[in-house]
Amino acid sequence: MYFVVKVTAGQERIAANMLQNKITPQESPIYSILVVEGFRGYIIVEAENELSIRQFITKGRNIRGILPKPLSDEELGKLIAVRGKAAGIEKGDIVEFTSGPFKGYKAKALKVDEIKDEVTVELMDVVVPIPITTKMNTAKVIQRANKM
Repeated sequence: MYFVVKVTAGQERIAANMLQNKITPQESPIYSILVVEGFRGYIIVEAENELSIRQFITKGRNIRGILPKPLSDEELGKLIAVRGKAAGIEKGDIVEFTSGPFKGYKAKALKVDEIKDEVTVELMDVVVPIPITTKMNTAKVIQRANKM
């Protein structure tokens, strides 16, 4: 069963590491600990039952409690669904901003950081080209780079 544990916002990884260090390999009722990006203030713990997890998380630093209802497999799947390449932007592509302060501007992708979901672009049709880093979901590809 999967349980959502409330932790101090911004301290999810620290709380997960602390709980991981508490796990004893022999006959532990805790199976896994998961930190989901974008799920601030919460971590997910897979455990045998609710009682075992309540005993496990007591007196933990940055631990604030546990939500009373366990997660279903479908809910967990939605939380950890692997995102494909957001917007499909690759280095060298020509993109157009769809939102934000540069809406309507065209730019060339210089660097793509899939982990952070960011793209660094250089605006076209400007006097002084300046590299700008923004989220991938603010731009769409209008021309692919030629791959040879």
